[in-house]
Amino acid sequence: MKVLAGNSNRSLAEAIAGYLGVSLTRANVRRFADMEVFVEIDENVRGQDVYVIQSTSAPANDNVMELLVCIDALRRASAQRITAVIPYFGYARQDRKPGPRTPISAKLVANLITTAGADRVLTVDLHAGQIQGFFDIPTDNLYAAPVMVRHIHEQFNGDDLMIVSPDVGGVGRARGIAKRLDADLAIVDKRRERAGVSEVMNIIGDVDGRHCIIVDDIVDSAGTLCNAAEELMNRGAKSVSAYVTHGVLSGGAVPRVAASALDTVVTSDSIQATEAVRASNKIQHVTIAPLIGEAVRRISDNSSVSSLFD
Repeated sequence: MKVLAGNSNRSLAEAIAGYLGVSLTRANVRRFADMEVFVEIDENVRGQDVYVIQSTSAPANDNVMELLVCIDALRRASAQRITAVIPYFGYARQDRKPGPRTPISAKLVANLITTAGADRVLTVDLHAGQIQGFFDIPTDNLYAAPVMVRHIHEQFNGDDLMIVSPDVGGVGRARGIAKRLDADLAIVDKRRERAGVSEVMNIIGDVDGRHCIIVDDIVDSAGTLCNAAEELMNRGAKSVSAYVTHGVLSGGAVPRVAASALDTVVTSDSIQATEAVRASNKIQHVTIAPLIGEAVRRISDNSSVSSLFD
């Protein structure tokens, strides 16, 4: 087994390699003066089972291209099997045509990864489950729920817990966590006028006197989370926290969270934290390195990945 790291989230790649008890494959992944991506692998990978770890987070286009060039380099170096390990799959929110003359960019990126030479894809909490079908190669979608549930157990004693879905589309995810915690479920009814802007219309469920935990897969501008937290507090919630797999936290998200009614926002390390995120006293991180590492081990051993979530 070989584990190759791109530059998007090297700390997570090192943690995964540490869990597996291997060293990261020596490679030179850099830019030319005009910012073209250049990859040179400094170890023999012929006939090897290679895992390329690269989140396609900001700068998304650069990191996607870096992943593609790494895969191409491995294919031309005669690697036996190449698995693209993408903790955060960028472009996943563009999984359908929301209007006329718009792209389905998630499918385009899936085609690029397949054409580059990947034999398999491993990712975490896809924004939409049907994206697995965009790939013509085996695709494993891991769930961060067990990691989040463990952390919730450690932080809350289980009394008066209310799991909250920030929209109707996330009900399945929130219900799964509520079931694991034996907690009740509430739903935020929101209206989104345009990308990145949402308005809370109603709260479905009685949150009065409850510790509310909003569960979502992606936090980008944090507008939805902050609006939902404010409305939940207006409805009598004792406290509001959020557990989100992918902390994109772009633009003014960090100061928005700091000024909000949210007690904490807990994200995984699928995306490398910026300086502003690390400095925030309201944003915490839990690691998914053991989850991904165990999945990689099972893929390498040709054993079951789905049993991780039984």
